[in-house]
Amino acid sequence: MSPDLHELDAFAALARHRSFRKAADERGVSASALSHALRGLEERLGVRLLHRTTRSVTPTEAGQRLLARLDPALREVAEALADVTALQAEPVGTLRLNVPRAAARLLLAPMLAGFVAAHPRVQVEVVADDRLADIVGDGFDAGIRFGESLAGDMVAVPIGPPQRFVCVAAPDYLAARGVPQAPRELLGHACIGRRFPSGNLYAWEFLADAQPLRIEVAGPLVFDDDALMIQAARDGAGIAYVYEALVREDSAAGRLVIVLDAWSAPPSRFFLYYPGRRHLPTALRAFVDFIRQD
Repeated sequence: MSPDLHELDAFAALARHRSFRKAADERGVSASALSHALRGLEERLGVRLLHRTTRSVTPTEAGQRLLARLDPALREVAEALADVTALQAEPVGTLRLNVPRAAARLLLAPMLAGFVAAHPRVQVEVVADDRLADIVGDGFDAGIRFGESLAGDMVAVPIGPPQRFVCVAAPDYLAARGVPQAPRELLGHACIGRRFPSGNLYAWEFLADAQPLRIEVAGPLVFDDDALMIQAARDGAGIAYVYEALVREDSAAGRLVIVLDAWSAPPSRFFLYYPGRRHLPTALRAFVDFIRQD
């Protein structure tokens, strides 16, 4: 059986200090423990490494040769361990995030410059993907999704403000087709549909008499991207159902009008989620701390 690092380190300490007491004090162990480690090393190697009497400890020729080669190697090991310890204190490495495209625009884009400025040794890689990905199987450190989409074994941390969906249309469209006064009137309008990566069409969600209401709308256009829906609504193609934060400027400028506002469903929260484990990568731990302070 090959010698282990504990035995080699014990020998090096004894050979340097030439004293069981001093070597034991340096390593925080008993002299008898050092003696046991040295005896085990010599038995494994089949050679005497130290001459030892009640008054002195001196390396044999074999011990001198071993120490000359071993000392630099042990210093390298100590420095490597010190580097790893330093990494635990200073966030470093790549942080891979899987997020919906809307969350990338609404939440990550405004905060990433501040995060990487605070942690210059971290590289953030964002994959914008509306699928509900397997973040562990696909090699991501964390993901972002609405809370109701998360598996129960994930740690979830709120990120950003609550997000509300609204119905919007161009003034010219509403002037020509009329303004819907209740969600069911959308069935008589050109609605810009949203298709999920799963292939399902999204049923628009409202709140009627404190009860959830879902309307399966129809229309000439179906997209899987908010930006395309908003552009189509601006162009007068119909009514779109999108994140309010994405149309705030268009609404303020009068390019789009919010309709059915009183029927809007309550806002939902996005969450950063990741597998529960005892030791998080330092880059992920730094990001979690960053969004909690935001």
